[in-house]
Amino acid sequence: MLRRRRAAASSVLLLALPALLAAQGAQQPPVTESPMARACLDDAGVTGTILLHDLQRNTWVGGHAERADRALLPASTFKVFSSMALLEAGVLATKHSVIPWDSVTRDRAETNRDLTLQEAFRLSSLAHFQVGVRRLPPGFMRQFLDDVGYGNRDLSGGDDHFWIDGGLRISPRQQVGFLKRLFRNALPVSPRTTQVVKEMMAIEETPAYVLRAKTGLTTVPDPGSIGWWVGWVERGARVTFFATVLESAAPPADFAAKRLAVTRCALERTGALPGTGAPPR
Repeated sequence: MLRRRRAAASSVLLLALPALLAAQGAQQPPVTESPMARACLDDAGVTGTILLHDLQRNTWVGGHAERADRALLPASTFKVFSSMALLEAGVLATKHSVIPWDSVTRDRAETNRDLTLQEAFRLSSLAHFQVGVRRLPPGFMRQFLDDVGYGNRDLSGGDDHFWIDGGLRISPRQQVGFLKRLFRNALPVSPRTTQVVKEMMAIEETPAYVLRAKTGLTTVPDPGSIGWWVGWVERGARVTFFATVLESAAPPADFAAKRLAVTRCALERTGALPGTGAPPR
């Protein structure tokens, strides 16, 4: 009965989705260039953008905001979405459900074992999520991408790696839109799935704020290395969403670390996070 209801709801949503997306595209909010956020990128010597959306104030600001709609591979930020898919399809029941190791020894020793969904998410283990995705029912991922309206919904390039080096693309603005719907419990998933994913995304919980986020990193011929950090900060009544993406044809050794450093710089300078706001080096 539940599956029939969900299938019917999905059909209705799918029929309405093109009009919904068209309406969203026609009403894209303007992004104001923030000298503070821009300086965080420029001072670090990186190419990319930082997009910040203050939910209560309904403001959109960015560092190099002209790149807010540049769509790129989501890399491991897609694990937010694929975690939902695994839970909704019943492949996994909870964040404590185990994803078996595929017995292939890799450089990251901490991933060479069975991992729970929570552990695989925190360690960002591509191999474990590939195992999980391969267990989805035929056609489930395509339908779920359409139901949610994630990015360009392109699965080309391989069923278990289209988000790493295939055809899937998403922009910083789309990342924020997706996370905003997750925060508001407005995605076509069960309340239980929403709660589990939010819990897994929590990486810092203090009396002053909660930070929920996911990293992403991949390298392809064009544009080279892509590094994401997306999420949101809950600080009292203030909720600030962020999507940072860096690009480099010749990434420095600290490329991955700079994703986080420039984002924290912008969040601190705009008051979304407490801190000194010292520029990253």
